[in-house]
Amino acid sequence: MAVARYWRQQEQRYSLAGSKCAICNGSFFPKRTICPTCHRRSIGKMEKFLFSGKGKVVTYTIVHDPIISYADQSPYVLAVIALEEGDLVLGQIVDCDPRIVDIDLDVEMVFRRLSAEGASGTIQYGFKFRLMDVGSS
Repeated sequence: MAVARYWRQQEQRYSLAGSKCAICNGSFFPKRTICPTCHRRSIGKMEKFLFSGKGKVVTYTIVHDPIISYADQSPYVLAVIALEEGDLVLGQIVDCDPRIVDIDLDVEMVFRRLSAEGASGTIQYGFKFRLMDVGSS
């Protein structure tokens, strides 16, 4: 399988596609085949679920000394996001001054470039988050 096709076929890279348990109604990202709450009772009862991409910042950190592949983005914000549907995800917050990020701010998922392999290599895209309704960025 070609590398580009492999990346495109990872649905959770391009959307918040997870799963929902038909027994307890819990929603999970990334997709799971067994519910961590219901365990064995959920086998065969996990359904595909698409998260809205909206949530709130639970906690965050500002990275000032990143690994080489993120050096051009420094400083940047990594945050734990509580999605509206109930699960937690880790994501980068983009398109704002890192100093205005705070706990309980509303965020939404956006589609952004993650990395590229060399000057003419494969470009990988995925989700990040941005603040909603920011008037002072």
